[in-house]
Amino acid sequence: MIYTVTLNPALDRTLWVEKIRADDSNRIEREEKYAGGKGIDVSKVLTHLGIKNKALGFVGGFAGEELEGLLVNQGISCDFIPISGETRTDIIVYDIGTKSQTEFNAQGPMIQPYELMKIVHKIERIEHASIIVVSGSLPAGVHPEIYRRIIEISRAKGAKVFLDTDGEALKVGIQGLPDVIKPNIHELSRLVSEDLKEMNEITSAARNVLAQGVDTVLVSLGAQGMLLVSHKEQYHAVPPRVDVINTVGAGDSAVAGFVYGMIKGKDLRDSLIFAVAAGTATTLRPGTALCEEEDFLKLVPQIKVQTLAAS
Repeated sequence: MIYTVTLNPALDRTLWVEKIRADDSNRIEREEKYAGGKGIDVSKVLTHLGIKNKALGFVGGFAGEELEGLLVNQGISCDFIPISGETRTDIIVYDIGTKSQTEFNAQGPMIQPYELMKIVHKIERIEHASIIVVSGSLPAGVHPEIYRRIIEISRAKGAKVFLDTDGEALKVGIQGLPDVIKPNIHELSRLVSEDLKEMNEITSAARNVLAQGVDTVLVSLGAQGMLLVSHKEQYHAVPPRVDVINTVGAGDSAVAGFVYGMIKGKDLRDSLIFAVAAGTATTLRPGTALCEEEDFLKLVPQIKVQTLAAS
């Protein structure tokens, strides 16, 4: 079984306006709500691709109930822990005229210590986990140490662990020795305290992370695709040019695509292709609709992969 862990999920409220005008009234043309959060996005994409999984995390209040209900209606298995606080609501405004979007991300509820330990005990009770994806920001009141502990518990159960987060949470989480991390270029730059721009700089930084005990580093490069660096292999995968409608959730979809490849028994190179195809497929859908299987399957044969010499 695959599990995703999202400690700070969000109810994403997406608004479409014809054109954003400052200091003026803006009429909303359309509005949708989505269950959001990085791990939840991974669960949604895996479900779209026919891979059984279960979403874990915290939910609270009316927004939390609505978030869980949205997931249940999409056929996604959940096992959330109820909390005393209210699940955050994020606002995403899509400007139809300029085809651009602006995100307003809330901090999230304060997690009490006893609530935090409930997620630890839940993961300790997991049986037959093949892959556990730990991703997203941390809610208020939670120290990054929780990621290291969750990763260590998961690895002790024999599960492969993916970590996708940023800042101090990434630095501390790596100490738990996750199998794969997936920073974008900016997150990797912050991790190694360098302004990374050139490909050789990025690969060198990724190899430094490998030296800390990580097996594989996936680096999102936006329209330039994704870089994979492992102890024996280095690849750069590039998607075809597409008309990008939305970028929200593309990185999470890439994680799901890579997991899909692993579950299908594919090697690192092919799993990278699936990752880039899934991430690109998400950019074709408005709002936070995420990767659909039809788009994903069309894109897979269009991904170009270059083998890079190890530095």
